[in-house]
Amino acid sequence: MAIERTLSIIKPDATKRNLTGKINAKFEDAGLRIVAQKRIQLTMEQAGKFYEVHKERPFYGELCEFMASGPVVVQVLEGEGAIAKNREVMGATNPADAAAGTIRAEFAESVGENSVHGSDAAETAAVEIAYFFSGLELVG
Repeated sequence: MAIERTLSIIKPDATKRNLTGKINAKFEDAGLRIVAQKRIQLTMEQAGKFYEVHKERPFYGELCEFMASGPVVVQVLEGEGAIAKNREVMGATNPADAAAGTIRAEFAESVGENSVHGSDAAETAAVEIAYFFSGLELVG
């Protein structure tokens, strides 16, 4: 498998419960390296631009409000097959469907407040990483 990079966001529901370290341990235990990381507070405008792909969906406004409701940790994970590995470690979007031991099975509060975001494809990962990080910040 190729070495890939993917974007990961630890969402406000998880940061407010001080779960950043526990979530990052799951990524690292799965063989992913954190090559860039920062804690930020998104504005509604920034959240809206990031999730613009969902603009026509009924949950868009609620999603943007949630993502701007508290600090998030944005980070770049690197490793063999990092995109698929990250999605495996996160678990299903609905925590009720997430496999035991995954981040969402352990920490998500609901489908909407599911603790983490991860890129779904290489093309998406490139765009999402560039939204939050300059090349100088990727120090893996």
